[in-house]
Amino acid sequence: MTVDRDVAHHTELDARLVEAVGGLRLLGLTSWPAALQAPFLASVARGRPVLPVLDYPKLDFARTRRELAAISAQCDVDHPIGLYIRRSAHSWDLAAGLLESLGTAAVDRYSVELFGSPEQPLPGNGPSTREAARHFIQIAQELDHELLAPEEQVPVSATALQLQLQSDLDAFFESRIISVQLDPELISKAAAGPTRIRLRTSARFSAYDRAQLFHHEALVHSLTALNGREQPHLPSLALSSPRVTATQEGLATFAEQITGSIDIERLKRISLRTEAIAMAREGADFIQVFRYFCDAGQNNEESFASAQRVFRGVPATGGAAFTKDTVYLRGLVSVHTFFRHMLAEDRLQNCRWLFAGKMSLTDAVDFAPLFEEGILRPPRWLPHWVSRANGLAGMLAFSLFANRIRMDQLAAE
Repeated sequence: MTVDRDVAHHTELDARLVEAVGGLRLLGLTSWPAALQAPFLASVARGRPVLPVLDYPKLDFARTRRELAAISAQCDVDHPIGLYIRRSAHSWDLAAGLLESLGTAAVDRYSVELFGSPEQPLPGNGPSTREAARHFIQIAQELDHELLAPEEQVPVSATALQLQLQSDLDAFFESRIISVQLDPELISKAAAGPTRIRLRTSARFSAYDRAQLFHHEALVHSLTALNGREQPHLPSLALSSPRVTATQEGLATFAEQITGSIDIERLKRISLRTEAIAMAREGADFIQVFRYFCDAGQNNEESFASAQRVFRGVPATGGAAFTKDTVYLRGLVSVHTFFRHMLAEDRLQNCRWLFAGKMSLTDAVDFAPLFEEGILRPPRWLPHWVSRANGLAGMLAFSLFANRIRMDQLAAE
């Protein structure tokens, strides 16, 4: 296939973009070191909790930001690839600004611009993300114990889950594409990359955790990165650009929902983080947020891990937060709405293209002509629930029907 001059020009710009942002490891540079957990929990055990103290590095990305500006200036925003690169460059520039502000309240401002805030309304002029979070927390408090079957409450070790999850992944990819490893230094229970999923060695996992890691982490986050690496003209589709975070997390959470892999406790954890972010922005310090998670039923280790997500990059004294975790609920509603809209317009193909790399919902629509022309490659790997068109259409059609019934009931009331 002959590539036209515009595509070739933007392919070169995209390659420059990938090279320029190599050092902008947003989560890696904002996350807390594992060594902070033990001293803090020891102070809690003594009854005199001490605020963790972090010494963030002073980072300078001036050269990176100049290159991003130069790339952006050469983009033709009337071309779908040019517009995509311009938007991506802006997103990475905000990430650079955030990283240059580590340890200060300015991180909160950059974070809100990148990921939104708890007060941001859900799509369709719905309630705020915080209001939705409180709704799920209330439901969980009323129903979580009643809804969990006994077999779902039996935890397994990280070693056992490693063997189970590795078997699941090898069967799906028909080879060892993604490896599952144990990591004693990990603060969170699990972390995923394109070719590796890490499990905290000391953690215990439920049956829902196994399904969540498979459908959310592996078959969305890892899979879209792997498919993005297959793109000859847009290698940046393999990168976790900040601007696609809401779609990525929404798509991953939607995958949990549509495969029945999400439980009320999972929704509760997501919602608690949103409320905790709002609390921190209103002045709660790390100790107060930690106690909030403890009071909500998490153990000390889980509460520390949850609280450190809220305070990544910002002072532990309160008044600011890292707002990334607000995207889960908002992203879920956006992706669910997108899939239903594509079904109604007989364009479910756009939903499959969403897995061809890490892109936003808008990108998936804008890129449709590029997929049709063969400039962008369709996804090499697809989750089974997406590849089975009849099954996906049936699930979405039922969702439309159920929502319509609910709206009629509300109108009648």
